[in-house]
Amino acid sequence: MLRTSPSARTLLCCATAAFVLAAPGAGRVAAQELATNADVLGAERLFSAWMDGQLAYRGLPGVAVGVVHDQQLVWSKGFGYADVKNRVPMTPQVKFRVASHSKMFAAVAIMQLREEGKLRLDDPVQKHLPWFKAKPAGPDDGDVTIEHLLSHMSGLQREAGDHWTSEQFPTEDELKQQYGSRQAAFAPNVRWKYSNLAFAVAGLIVEQITGQRWADYVERQIFTPLGMTATSVDKPVDGLTVPYMRRLPDGTRPELRFVDARGMAAATGMTSNVDDLAKFVSAQFRRGPRGGAQILSAASWREMHRVRAVDENWESGSGLGFDFRRIANRTWIGHGGGYPGNTTQTYFQLGDKVGVIVLTNTNDSDPGQIAQQLIATVGAAVAKAVPVAKPTVAWDASWARFAGVYRTAFGDQQVVLTNDKLVLITPNAPAIGTPATLEPIGNGQFRLVAATGGGAVGEVVRFTEENGRVTRMYTGDTYAVRVP
Repeated sequence: MLRTSPSARTLLCCATAAFVLAAPGAGRVAAQELATNADVLGAERLFSAWMDGQLAYRGLPGVAVGVVHDQQLVWSKGFGYADVKNRVPMTPQVKFRVASHSKMFAAVAIMQLREEGKLRLDDPVQKHLPWFKAKPAGPDDGDVTIEHLLSHMSGLQREAGDHWTSEQFPTEDELKQQYGSRQAAFAPNVRWKYSNLAFAVAGLIVEQITGQRWADYVERQIFTPLGMTATSVDKPVDGLTVPYMRRLPDGTRPELRFVDARGMAAATGMTSNVDDLAKFVSAQFRRGPRGGAQILSAASWREMHRVRAVDENWESGSGLGFDFRRIANRTWIGHGGGYPGNTTQTYFQLGDKVGVIVLTNTNDSDPGQIAQQLIATVGAAVAKAVPVAKPTVAWDASWARFAGVYRTAFGDQQVVLTNDKLVLITPNAPAIGTPATLEPIGNGQFRLVAATGGGAVGEVVRFTEENGRVTRMYTGDTYAVRVP
């Protein structure tokens, strides 16, 4: 049965409106403006109709979702039931075991200690945990480093035992005792290989350095500063959804019990809800020095969001604690989670500052697919509804004189005038593709903006003139000569 207090039960029965997250740097577009946008409302109805069908035809017990823009939870909704037997409705406040979402928080903790000078990412794990002496995969493997743990490049086994079947997760002492008999599957840096064991070890590093229990550290240093009051580690708290097994051939879904992750808590032990995870997603979009709700510096966030390893198909991979996936030819960052009776997924896109959260209370719901549909509907509508920032430098009609062909020994480039905009193409290329843009920055200068990182992207473009004629185009430090 859903664990809840009377006051919490009242809260669970209430719908959730859009609200601004309690954090600095609130979004420029008012939450109410996005929440009442006609396209966003239409996308919400479209997704809701599809989601209702998923519950009806697949027999899913319950799903809670949320869509974030920058510092705002724009839309959230519960579908189905948090407790089917007692017909307790699902809402965004219902709590779930979010499992491997924990890994993002483990990586944040490591980066906080790095900012404090207490560790380095290239530190061998054994420097901090002397007992970390498993048999390597080969004779010349080299050290497993902290960065290897966080990027799934350690080569370590996926698990620390049979805990997913037995539901008996090892304690920290048991994990240490059994580790000496383990052998890595691969040498470090051979290939991307997901490992819960690696993140359990990362959590033990945090405990060793800080002298605090893992759960206490993340509560004080991450949950509390972000205002994540509904988030905890391995506690059978009030407001938890009932976890349900996958649907069996006879159509039933047995209820499952609460399982303590114990020594694996840093890999999979967290409990949270849509409202709280929205606050964590919004933290990804803030910049500035560390302090208060800014739990990491901008530099650390950027480092964590950088792809460190890719799977063999190059469609997914990892940064530091964050997973990456290409969806509709764009890169989305986040993490999924699977626990007995709960499967979950969070994604966010840094360019649009849009994030989606999907929490479900069964194991065959495919939250990743649900998240992709949420991205394609409400997420896309929210991104479209945000006004495009107007250029700080107004268009000057005289800049049309820069249009033309520019030549070097390596090839030609052509500046083309479109609608009050200059774009740059390679005129003999087999396709136009996506042209680079010359974005005005003042004093007759421009910045080269392009979808990919080749050439002088991000550098200044300027033109020289003699006797009223444009003669050269400088792109960064290189120039091309204007063709008469």
